[in-house]
Amino acid sequence: MKDTFSNMHPISNLLFFIIVISFTMFVMNPVCLVISLLSALAFALYLNGKKAVRLSLMYLIPMIILIVVVNPAINHEGVTILTYLPWGNPLTLESIIYGVVTAALLSTAVLWFSCLNTVMTSDKFICIFGRIIPSLSLVISMALRFVPKFVSQFHLVRQAQKCIGRDISDGSVFQRLKNALKIISIMITWSLENSIETADSMKSRGYGLKGRTSFSIFTFQKRDVVYIILNIIVCAALLSIIIGGNLSFSYFPSISGDLTGAYALIYYLLYFIILNLPLFINLREGLKWKHLKSKI
Repeated sequence: MKDTFSNMHPISNLLFFIIVISFTMFVMNPVCLVISLLSALAFALYLNGKKAVRLSLMYLIPMIILIVVVNPAINHEGVTILTYLPWGNPLTLESIIYGVVTAALLSTAVLWFSCLNTVMTSDKFICIFGRIIPSLSLVISMALRFVPKFVSQFHLVRQAQKCIGRDISDGSVFQRLKNALKIISIMITWSLENSIETADSMKSRGYGLKGRTSFSIFTFQKRDVVYIILNIIVCAALLSIIIGGNLSFSYFPSISGDLTGAYALIYYLLYFIILNLPLFINLREGLKWKHLKSKI
């Protein structure tokens, strides 16, 4: 599926994720969390498809359940006592709700970072930071490239070991441990050899030489200017509402906050718009393309 947003300038892409992740992490209003969670889920489905999102949720659900269960057991703040645990500590309604909110926050952050990993490729990081901090941009791009490459190599090594009966699922507990250490040893050796090959390749291509130029396929266009200005205006409006205290919401000692005030409703609308701008851009381009095809 074509993603027009990903084809925009990397600065526009990075600005979007900085804004959405920052507001998601620091605004604990439950309505805002729901908006962010649904927006992240919709964007992740658009970018990665149902299968990838389903796989992410399979790893997320156990962690979510753990947070929801453990938080009320260790957090006893709140004035609404529902019952007492066997060891004498109170179980409060506020701690249960806060556990659910924390789990939602974790899920939302993971989904947004999965979208970030799809949109912000290593060449985009190099484009943004290559001239300013070239060393850091190189480290980031190499790290992003190394992780999927390491996972792919790990599966390859494990399949090879499994064919000769040395997988971590074969034999006794001691034999499984021995096989696991063997696979780890192979992966460490591969990682070291790969780093040496990468260093030799970079040296042969003149990395680090004075006056060396860089090439980028990305160009800053008019749509990027419009997008950035729109983000700045909306962010300024959102921050003004937050600073004015019109979105304050607290869970302890009791749940309090106005979720339906005029300023809160304006915030929800603007927040929904800025979080779904990539989808709106893709939808607009899709409709435009269909209109052009209909004229052929």
